[in-house]
Parts: sequence; structure tokens; C-alpha cells
Amino acid sequence: MNFDADYTMTIDGQGVAGASTFPVINPANEQVIAQAPDCSREQLDLAVAAARKAFPKWRATPFEERRALLQAMAGAIFANLDGLKRLLTLEQGKPFADAEFEVGGAGFFLQGTATMDLPVTVNEDSAERRSETRHVPIGVVGAISPWNFPVILAIFKLGPALFAGNTVVLKPSPFTPLTTLKLGEILRDVLPPGVLNVVTGGDALGPWMTEHKGIDKVSFTGSTQTGRRVMQSASASLKRVTLELGGNDAAIVLPDVDVNKVAPELFWAAFRNNGQICIASKRTYVHKDVYEPLSKAIVDYARTIKVGDGSEQGTLIGPIQNKQQYQRVKDLIADSKAQGHKFLLGGEDHDGPGYFVPLTILDNPPEDARIVNEEQFGPIMPLLKVDSIEEAIAKANASEYGLGGSVWSADTQKALAVGEQLETGTVWINETQHLSPTAAFAGHKQSGVGVENGVEGLLEYTNAQTIVVKKATAA
Repeated sequence: MNFDADYTMTIDGQGVAGASTFPVINPANEQVIAQAPDCSREQLDLAVAAARKAFPKWRATPFEERRALLQAMAGAIFANLDGLKRLLTLEQGKPFADAEFEVGGAGFFLQGTATMDLPVTVNEDSAERRSETRHVPIGVVGAISPWNFPVILAIFKLGPALFAGNTVVLKPSPFTPLTTLKLGEILRDVLPPGVLNVVTGGDALGPWMTEHKGIDKVSFTGSTQTGRRVMQSASASLKRVTLELGGNDAAIVLPDVDVNKVAPELFWAAFRNNGQICIASKRTYVHKDVYEPLSKAIVDYARTIKVGDGSEQGTLIGPIQNKQQYQRVKDLIADSKAQGHKFLLGGEDHDGPGYFVPLTILDNPPEDARIVNEEQFGPIMPLLKVDSIEEAIAKANASEYGLGGSVWSADTQKALAVGEQLETGTVWINETQHLSPTAAFAGHKQSGVGVENGVEGLLEYTNAQTIVVKKATAA
């Protein structure tokens, strides 16, 4: 397969050019690397019609056959891993190693999803009747994936949606459409026509999907602000929705930690994927007894990290993915400068092409600062000093977000007692950002609606159906 050209949408199992095209930019040098197809409203109608046409047969496909096809999808991804990872680095900016981890992780998540089963609950089995509740597919799913992890977050949706018996119209971010288009091309040889359709386009395409009468459910990953608009649009036809939205995750560091051991782990908790992760640690609360040595250890470690073009050897952190987010991160840093916050590292402007922001670590900014309250989604780490763990818990929970959080301590049980008090969908103890295809991942508060992954995430793509059979009575 040629990964450098011929970018077409997948509609009803066929490659389809867009009604027009739009440019895709390499964030490391701001150069246009390709033209992606721009889907028209009429082409979206065709994709939805193809999904609707394919749905009855796909729904009737035996569950074990769908399980085998998910495994085949994973095998196709693994077979094309090198080409997909290089294309992902080109359009997203992340280093090759991170791109390989993401693409390989997509295959792993498909394999993990394929190990699950849809539960059947027997409600009554008496002399008079048998009642059981099973779970049936919803119909056509509109899946909208983001630019920070375009491959694996698309698979978070495709795996369970297809496994449950739905058909899908998938739309990636216009900032990172190329790898998803190639993924659609690869899977044309695996899935029946119409079961998976991939369309790309600009800002109009997402709203067209969320309001489309032929789409029964929308699964969206992105910002909380956009998620609210998706939910509002979907409400007109009572579409089912799964919304995985923003986060402002807190890390809480107890005073008994091994400073030198935990410093690199806390660094990557904040800076992995250049901080462009919904579950990155965006507020790090450190007990006053270890604040000074831990701050120094994190800054010292940060100085060893190479930031640059993801395709260059030795690069560990790439650029911000797009100009819009780049400007937003720069604005947050400028606001902190204007407010007189202390910078332990970074804060300066990047000189040269590419959307690069130097790694930035702040020393105990005020709790009401924008750089603490807002989701930075960039290479920024506010270190916050607390006098007690009770104070850290209260501040961690004083947020409109509730996606994830972490607790760090030499005493696992003590850390667990703290973690159980966090108002978040996921809590990690002495690690962060570990996700599993078989473990539920959900946001509390403004961080989302519904669940991804695990049996709970699989059920999001189904409707409950109770069947009651009255038994023949004895004479």
C-alpha cells in the first residue's frame, strides 16, 4: 500500500474522492503534506445510506463471526504498522516510538474487545414464564475522533460498535485525517461493504453527522465545549450519545515518596504526547515536605528531554499538533507571565518553524490562575504546594472536570485511601494513563457522558431488550 498518496474516503467498501479537498499540515515544519478529501453533504448521505443498507445483514452475522473479524482487523493493523506509524508521525507530530505504540495499541484494543461477551440476564424462569434481558445493536453509529490520538481513539469506538452489531460512519479530525483514511482503506478487505465508512471534511461535517436522521448514535471524543454542542444537536432526534470530554486531572504526591524515583514518572504523567492527553496530569499537588526537592528533580529531568520533529532520532516530545491549539497554549503562558507567576522552566517563545512550545514548569501558581483551572492540553506542568493531603484532595475535587486522577506514595494502602476520595472516573495509584480494553473508562461531572471500554463500554452500543415467554400450562 502507498502511504504517501491516494487518500480516499471509504463509502460502501469503495474508495471515493472528496467533492473538494483541504490541506493537511505537518506541525513540525508547517508544510502542507497532502490534500485530504472534503466530504460533501451528499457524500455523507451516501455513507449513511451504505451503513443503513449493511446493518440488517451485519446485525444478523453470528457473534462469533464478528469476534473473528475484530481479530482480523487487528491483524491488518499489525501488518501495516510501519506505514501507519510513519504517516501518523507526519500528520500528528508525535515521535515514531509513540506513533508505533498508538498504532500497535489499536490492534491490542481490538483483540481485547474481541474477548468480551454481551451479557444475557435471566430475570425469571418459573413455571409460568421465562423472562430474559439481552442487548441488541442500536443501528448506525456516527463516530467522531480527535487529533491527539487519531488511531487508537477511533478504535475505542469502532471495536465495540462493530462487535455489538452496529455499522459505522467514522469521521476523524480535519487536522489528522490521513492515517484514518488509510486505516479505512486497509479494512476494506476485512469488513463487508458498508459496515465501516470513513469520511473526512472540515468544520461542517461534524454537525451534519450529529443532526443526520439516518444516524442512531453519536460517539464523540473531544473538548467539553464541543461535546455540549454535540449533545444538543443529537437531542433533536434523541440519538444515543457517548461523550468522552475534557479533563483537568490532578496528581497528589504524598510526603513519603522516593523523590528521585517518582520525578520522571510525574514528568511523563504531565508531558506524554506533549501534554495533549485528556488524562494527562494537569495539576500536580505536592506535599510541602517534599515540594522543593521534587520540583528540582522534575526540572532536572525535563532538561534531559529532546523536543523536536518526531521523525528525528532521539526526539521524545514533538510539536503541538495544530496552530489553533498552539496559540491557545501560548496565550495561557502569556497570561501567567502577565500575572507574575514564577517559571521553573520554559515560558519563552520558540524561534523557528513548527508549533513548538518549550517544556514549561510553574512554581506554585495561585489556585484560581487560568493555567491551573483550565485544561492546558500542552507542555505545561503547574506544581502546587499543599500543607496537607486533605487540602490536596479538596483542591483536586474543586473542578468542573472529573476524568482521572492519580496518587503517589510509598504506602499503597495510604494512597488508595486518598484515591477513593477523588471525584473522577479513573484513579491510578503510583502510575497514570494505563487503560485497558476490558476496563471501563468514564468521565464524571463535565468530563463526559457514558462509558468507553470494558463490558460497560460495549453495552453503550446496544439497546436493552427484554423477552418474556409465557409457558404452556399443565392441564
